[in-house]
Amino acid sequence: MAKQTGLGDYLAVDDSGGTARDISNDLGDYGINISQELIDTTGLDKSAKERITGMSDGDVSLNGTFNPASNKSHDVFKVRTGTRTFDLRVGGNTSSNPKLTMEMLVADYSLTRNADGSLTWSVTLNLQSGTVPTWGTVA
Repeated sequence: MAKQTGLGDYLAVDDSGGTARDISNDLGDYGINISQELIDTTGLDKSAKERITGMSDGDVSLNGTFNPASNKSHDVFKVRTGTRTFDLRVGGNTSSNPKLTMEMLVADYSLTRNADGSLTWSVTLNLQSGTVPTWGTVA
């Protein structure tokens, strides 16, 4: 696969009832951080750090334009409780495109009325399931 943009991405997040909702149209941008702890195991006999890998983690930041319509972004995030499936398909919901799915918790949902009159939102999602985030492909 050649290099590609993030144009046409598909992003769905479960609502509080557990139903996946396509909120791609409400999003302006997103950020994904998949991290891994590095455990320092340096012995006294070493002059440089020794490390082994520890636990993995994942968090997502989403930013978009307020949309109170049924099954859209405000409907998805207005209730923050419960586990949410985060489903990103880079380049769209087309076979063989990169796909990332993680079980998340909603850490925060913030609304901002900007000076130009726009109403925007931001959400932070954090890994919940204890399952290491892994990339796959759309079937």
